[in-house]
Amino acid sequence: MASMKFYAVAVGRVPGIYTNWPDAQSQVSGFEGAMYKSFTTREEAESWCKKPSYNTVVRKRCKPKDAPVKKTAPPKPKGDGKTLHIFSDGGAIGNPGPGGYGVVIVDGKNRTELKGGYGYTTNNRMELMGCIKALEHVGATKRPLIVTTDSSYVVNGISKGWAEGWRQRGWKKSDGKPAVNTDLWAKLLDLCAPLAVRFQWVKGHAGHPENERCDALANTTARNGKNLELDVGYVKNL
Repeated sequence: MASMKFYAVAVGRVPGIYTNWPDAQSQVSGFEGAMYKSFTTREEAESWCKKPSYNTVVRKRCKPKDAPVKKTAPPKPKGDGKTLHIFSDGGAIGNPGPGGYGVVIVDGKNRTELKGGYGYTTNNRMELMGCIKALEHVGATKRPLIVTTDSSYVVNGISKGWAEGWRQRGWKKSDGKPAVNTDLWAKLLDLCAPLAVRFQWVKGHAGHPENERCDALANTTARNGKNLELDVGYVKNL
């Protein structure tokens, strides 16, 4: 069995660590000045991403380990004119408590930021709400979407089919226990259904520029909790 590889993209459309070459390739193919490299451990990949460099001049070949010689500082991720990149984060102070969500949508050179929140809610509900508000803002589109979030709850819920399975079982988990946040999961599933959307995870508080910006937007809102409405979808189930 081939050993698992981690592909570090320091300069590309969406910098980060990828666990398969097709995903990494989509971030660097045709991207001028791309910097990327494969590693056998995530720790090595993350370390290289912080200070990307090439020890030797590499000839241009169509293999994961190859990269252009040109070296530049990692920029903020930009859209490629086709794919819309959505970054989202959310949280609640005290969990539950006053909470907020933050969203950054990158479409080529255009950038949109969204934020909002509630006076009493949870971390997971705000993570879900950020994605919901982002997709509502984008609306009906045939363009591919990539949603990047540090919430494994959201990514696994969609990518691994957990949420769809809960809905098919009458919003019950595989062990028969009731699923939670079903109002938001139902809304997110409905929004995703007609779209070409892919969710991907990024480590939070690790210096990812867009994730850090989303976190700042969410926290700014949460700190203003006294002036926010209650999250009725959460409070009514207490």
